Order: sequence, then structure tokens, then C-alpha cells
Amino acid sequence: MDGRGDTNGTKDVPAIEADDAVDQRLGETVRLLRQRAGLSIQDVANKTGLSNGMISQLERARAMPSIRTLRLLSIALDVPISYFFETSDPDNVQRYIVRKNARRLLRLTASGVVKEALTPDGKGQLELYELTLNPGASSGTDFLQHTGEKAGYILSGSLRLWLDNQAHLLEAGDSFRFPSIVPHMFDNPTQQVARAIWVTTLLKTDSPPG
Repeated sequence: MDGRGDTNGTKDVPAIEADDAVDQRLGETVRLLRQRAGLSIQDVANKTGLSNGMISQLERARAMPSIRTLRLLSIALDVPISYFFETSDPDNVQRYIVRKNARRLLRLTASGVVKEALTPDGKGQLELYELTLNPGASSGTDFLQHTGEKAGYILSGSLRLWLDNQAHLLEAGDSFRFPSIVPHMFDNPTQQVARAIWVTTLLKTDSPPG
């Protein structure tokens, strides 16, 4: 399971970087954003609740983050989580429109998750993604909380959504919405690839749980 995207062969997937290049690019992005914000590794650790060692390993491409980790980092560094995505062809970038062949990818090989950004680059109050989850894929091992809301629609396969320690197995055609302050995580407990539309709204007061 390498998180390389949809396996049904019916949709075009943007070109994918090699695993080492993905890890290296993510690490450099985290380091540059931290430095641009004038924060030390300790500052980011305090803001996210992550350890100094974890942040250092991420920046040196020695560890692969989960979706939860990237969400905490995006809040601490005050950027959309899409800042961590692979860049798209600049010739295809438009201010308000995202063409199918110009989607930016976030491929988390350790988690078995691929996120495709469906909203244009830049800050906003709403983020829209298409998720592909390989069998056994998950958002991470810990629950996440922040302000705003989340909503989604299952396109195919099954997604297990954990809300405040209660599991909800969602099938194709099911949908959901919940306040993001509710402790949440998700995984794919089946042997089939799952795909879902995922919506996140953020507030400027977003902050990781203390």
C-alpha cells in the first residue's frame, strides 16, 4: 500500500513524485514556513503539542506526517494545509478555477492516504478535497480537534469516521457534517480502496487543543 491514488483506472491522476522526493519536499516546506514565521522548533512544538524530535525529523525527511500532524502544523504556521501539497503546473493555475489535470496532490505514503486539492491555491475559509484511502489507510492514531466544521460525501468504498470515540461506518452515498471541535479521526477498515469528498471550514481563531 503506497498511497499512489485511485486504482480504478478511470481518472487521470497528476504526475507523482518519488517517495524520497515527497518526503524531502514536505520537510523543506515545513522548515521554510517555520523560518518565515520566525518560529523555533520549540515554538512549533508548543503550538502543536508535537515533540521537538518529531518536528526535527519531519524537517529532515526522517519521518512522514499523518493528516492530523499536517493539520496541527498548518494551524500553528497559519497556512492552509494545501501549502504542503505538490505544486501543479504554473501554466494551468487559475485564480478561481481548478482544472482536473491541475489538481495539487498530498500523498502520505505512511498513512495510505492521497488528498487532491479541489480549491485554488491560497488562504480561504473553506478547503475542498478528494480523498483516496487505500485499505488500512487512516488520518493518524490520535484524535484531532479545532474550530470550524467538516463535511463530506463518500464516493465509493467505505470510510469509518470516529466522532468522540464513536465509530460510524459510511458507505458510498452517505454524507456527514460535524463541528471540528468534536474529537475526530477516520480510517478505511476494508480491503477496498475508498474515495470521498472532504470539506473543511476554518476560522481565524483556529488553534490546536491545549
